[in-house]
Amino acid sequence: MSSQPKVVVIGAGIVGCSLADELTVRGWTDVTVLEQGPLFATGGSSSHAPGLVFQTSPSKTMTEFARYTVEKARALDLDGQWCFRQVGGLEVATSPERLAELQRRQGWLTSWGVESRLVDPAEAAELHPLLDPGKILGAFHIPTDGLAKALRIGEAQARRAMDRGAVFLGHHTVTDIETRDGAVRAVVTDRGTFQADIVVSCAGFWGPKIGHMAGQPVPLVPMGHQYATTTPLPLLRGRNTELDEANLPILRNQDAGLYYRELGDRIGIGSYAHRPLPVSADDLAHPSDSRVMPSVLDFTEADFAGAWADSQVLLPALSEAEVADGFNGLFSFTSDGMPLIGESGTVKGFWLAEAVWVTHSTGVARAVAEWMVDGRPGVDVHECDINRFEEVQLAPNHVHERSCQSFAEIYDIIHPHQSPERPRPLRTSPFHSRQQELGAVFLEGGGWERPHWYEANAQLPEVSRIAGRNAWASRFWSPIAGAEALVTRERVALYDMTPLKRLEVTGPSALDLLQRLTSNQLDKPVGSVTYTLLLDEKGGILSDLTVARLAEDRFQIGANGNLDLVRLRRHLPADGTVQVRDLTSGTCCIGLWGPRARDLVQPLADIDFSHEGFGYFKAKEAFVKDVPVTAMRLSYVGELGWELYTTADLGLRLWDTLWEAGQEHGVIAAGRSAFNSLRLEKGYRSWGHDMTAEHTPYEAGVGFAVRKKKGEFTGREALEGITKNTVARRLTALVMKDHDAVVMGKEPVFAAGRAVGYVTSAAYGYTVGHPIAYAWLPTEYTEPGTAVEIGYFGRKLSAVTAAEPLLDPEMTRIRR
Repeated sequence: MSSQPKVVVIGAGIVGCSLADELTVRGWTDVTVLEQGPLFATGGSSSHAPGLVFQTSPSKTMTEFARYTVEKARALDLDGQWCFRQVGGLEVATSPERLAELQRRQGWLTSWGVESRLVDPAEAAELHPLLDPGKILGAFHIPTDGLAKALRIGEAQARRAMDRGAVFLGHHTVTDIETRDGAVRAVVTDRGTFQADIVVSCAGFWGPKIGHMAGQPVPLVPMGHQYATTTPLPLLRGRNTELDEANLPILRNQDAGLYYRELGDRIGIGSYAHRPLPVSADDLAHPSDSRVMPSVLDFTEADFAGAWADSQVLLPALSEAEVADGFNGLFSFTSDGMPLIGESGTVKGFWLAEAVWVTHSTGVARAVAEWMVDGRPGVDVHECDINRFEEVQLAPNHVHERSCQSFAEIYDIIHPHQSPERPRPLRTSPFHSRQQELGAVFLEGGGWERPHWYEANAQLPEVSRIAGRNAWASRFWSPIAGAEALVTRERVALYDMTPLKRLEVTGPSALDLLQRLTSNQLDKPVGSVTYTLLLDEKGGILSDLTVARLAEDRFQIGANGNLDLVRLRRHLPADGTVQVRDLTSGTCCIGLWGPRARDLVQPLADIDFSHEGFGYFKAKEAFVKDVPVTAMRLSYVGELGWELYTTADLGLRLWDTLWEAGQEHGVIAAGRSAFNSLRLEKGYRSWGHDMTAEHTPYEAGVGFAVRKKKGEFTGREALEGITKNTVARRLTALVMKDHDAVVMGKEPVFAAGRAVGYVTSAAYGYTVGHPIAYAWLPTEYTEPGTAVEIGYFGRKLSAVTAAEPLLDPEMTRIRR
C-alpha cells in the first residue's frame, strides 16, 4: 500500500463527513464517500437527530469525544448559519437518589477536566425559566454543553474535505464488498465498483448489513426513540427569530427518562420512558422507498402519554400547549452502550465507526483518523474497539437483549459493580455447581459468571472484624468479602480464575514474535514465567500479559481479553511459523493462595512444591492427585500460592480434590471482591482501569517490565530517555482516613485547592485497615505523605499519598 491509500467511506451522515474531514486534513486525500441517499440529508439518524450534546459520561473517552465535538462544531458554520449553539446543559433531580447521582456526575466531569457545577432549585429556574423549582431538589449545570445541527456540521466538514480532494457521491447503494486473501479490495455499488485499500463503514443502523457483506459482525440494534414537538408556548413567543433557534439550556429529567430543547417558540421533547422499540435490520427501508425518511417511524402516541404528563409537571408552561407532532426516530444501540470502532480483526482494511451519536461524532472521527493515519488514536479506545467482544457476546439474541437493556437503562442510576441481568448465565466454569452450593453471589464479566463472595462464609468469625460502610458502597458488597480477604491472608482460599483469557502461542518463531511485540525479556529457560507489556509505537500500554514458557516453542499467555488475541493474530508471520490459539473455553484455573497453600497442595502433588524446588514466577507440569495440571507460582493477591490450570473436563475433580484436602487447613472459596482488595494492598495494576494506552510503563509504575537492552520491540524507541524519575505524572497509592466511604473509581482528586487527577481503582484494605485508592496525579503531588482530597458525592474526603506496596514490600509472604 502506498502512503496515499484509496479510502472508501460508506455513509455520509455526520460521522462519515467528519471522518472525511479528519482524514484529508492529515494528508489522506484519496477519499471517496458513498451514500445510498441524497447528500446530505441522507435519511439516517443524523437527519432527524435533535442535536442535544451532553458531555457527561462515566467514560473518560466518551467525554473526550463529546468535548472535541463541541470544540470543533463551535468553530464551524454553513453559509453563515450556526452549527453549534452553546446554550449549556442542565440536568435536574426530582429524588434524593438522583441528587446524589448528579453529585457523582459532577465528579466525573471534574475528573475529565470539563467545567460544571451543582446549582440549587432557584438558580436552576433562573437558568431555565420554564422549570418549576418546587418540583426539583437541585440541578447540575454544564455551561459548554449545547445544541448541534447535525446536517450543517456534516455538510460543512464535507465541503472542507472536498476542497482537499475528497469525493462525495450520493445515490450510490452498496451491494457488496469484495475481499481477497482476507483483505478488502473494492466496494461494489448499484452504479459501479470502487477499488479500495481501506473501507470504513459509517452506515449507522445499516451497519450490520454492510458488515455482513465484508464478513464482519456489527453488533448493534436499531431502536425507535420518541421525539415530539409542542404547539407554540406563550412564554416563548418573540424570544427567538428562527424556528429552530434556542437560547435556553438543554434540559434532562432523567428520573422521568426525558430531555428537552427550545425550538423557536416551541419545546422539543425526547423520551426514553417507553418500552424498547427494536427494529429488525430486514425491515429497514431504503431512502428511495421511505415515506419520510428511513430513520423516522410513525409516532406511537400511547407510549408518549406518561412522558407528556411528567413534562407538564416539570414545565408547567406546557399545560398551555399540546403535542403538535412526533415521530419514533431510529438510533443505534449496542449491548454495552458504547460505539463500535476500529479495524476488523478478521478482514484487513475493513474499519468501522458505527453506533456513534451526534454527541460523539467528530471526536470518534478524529480518533479513527488518527488510528488509520498514525497507527494509534490520541485517546484510549479499548472500550469502543469492535474487537472487544467474546464470540458468545456476538450471538444475535445476546446483542438484541443487551441492546434493549441499554435502551431501558440509558438514564438509570447504574452502580459501578452492577451487572446486566440477562441473558444469564452464559459462561460458567467447571466449578459452577460447587459455587452454587456454597451460595456464591455472581456478577458477570465478559459473559462469565464470577463469584464475588460466598454466603457459606457468613459464619466465619472474621466477618465480625469487618466494618460497615455507607449505603452506596454497600451495594453489590458484603462484609463476607472482607472475611474472605482475611482468611486468604491468614489461612488459604480457592479462587476461580477461569475467566482469565488464556492464549497459546506455538511454533518455531513463537519466541521471536513475542520478543518483538512485548517489552520484557522472554528468552529464558523453559519453566520461566514473565510479566510483560504490549505497547504501541508511542510506548502506551495496550495490555499487560503473563507469559509462561512451557516448551522451547510453546508459550501460555494470561491476557486481558479478546483485543490481545486480535493483536497477536495481526502480527503472525505469513510463513505459518507461529500459531495462536484461544485456550480459555477448554481449560480452567484455580488460584490457590494463602500461607497454608503449600501445606494443602504438597501432599497431593507428584513434584516438589517447596520454595527451593518451585521458585516464584516458575511453571511446572504436575499431577494433583488424579488431575494433570500446569502449575504456575504466581500471586495477584500477594500471598504464597499457585495458579493451577487443567482441562475443563477435569476442573470439577480438581476443585473437589483441593477442597477435601483443604478442610484440615481451614480452606474457603473466595470471590472477586476479596481479590480486588488484596491486589490493591499489593499495588498490582489492573489494565483498563489503572493504566491504558494513554500511559507509559514508567508513569504507571510498571517500568520493571521493560528491558530496553533486549533488542527491538514495539514502543522501545519512544521510551528511550524516559525513566520513572523523568515522568510528569504517576499512578499513586492513596490512603483514606474516612472508613465509611469507599470510593469506586473515577472520582476527582484535589490538591492545592484544585482538581489535579482522578481515581482509577479503589477498595477497602482489610489487612491494612483502611480504604485504598489509586489515582493519576502530577509528579509534584506524589511524594509519600502529601495531603490530598477525593471528591465523593459533593464532599471532599481526606487522603494522603503513600509509598507502595502498602503491604509486605519485602515480598516475604509470597516468597516463603
